[in-house]
Amino acid sequence: MDDRPTSVSLKGFTDEPRLIIEPGRAARVAALAEPVLAALGYRLVRVRVSGFAGCTVQIMAERPDGTMSIGDCERASQALSPVFDLEEPMSQAYRLEISSPGIDRPLVRESDFRRAIGCEARIEMAIPVNGRKRFRGRIEAVASVEAAPLARIRLPGEESGAESSVDLRIQDMAEARLMLTEDLIRATLRREKAAQKQAKGGRGGASPKPRPSKTAPKRSNEQT
Repeated sequence: MDDRPTSVSLKGFTDEPRLIIEPGRAARVAALAEPVLAALGYRLVRVRVSGFAGCTVQIMAERPDGTMSIGDCERASQALSPVFDLEEPMSQAYRLEISSPGIDRPLVRESDFRRAIGCEARIEMAIPVNGRKRFRGRIEAVASVEAAPLARIRLPGEESGAESSVDLRIQDMAEARLMLTEDLIRATLRREKAAQKQAKGGRGGASPKPRPSKTAPKRSNEQT
């Protein structure tokens, strides 16, 4: 059965821009990957280039429900490989890996932060706020000020023991991702159960349990 996203579920999904983007070589890969993934009904989450196994290009993508199955990873890899072969975004041999966001996913779009309200996140700023670049706390709210989305982060008390909040401009972040906490795991399990119940009711029969809590096994292609 073809489990690719439908046109109904894709309305507006692939058009939302990422506010946190990669620099350098990863940005070149992202520019090529994003339209290819969108044509398949997926959207790009993040690109990371590392020195693992010589050089590895990891592309994280997602379906409208935030998952990425093994079949989805295979389809994305098959579509991306010839594009990369032609455009050569890397100057050396590399391994291509496609994966899902996972539970402790990166947050790169305004909608990611909105869905994560109430969850704990770790944030590193590209532009310091009050001389500070690293923050860890609970996402309280998301709002736009002069067309610039802000995330309000509730910070735990330190020496004084008093909690405080800080507003961080999402576009000024270098990286943001959810913290793997018990609350996040419980919330994910509740969403899985609700999705399973909805799928079962829609098809009139049992359905395989979705597993967005685990990264899909990565498929690697050797590039020469």
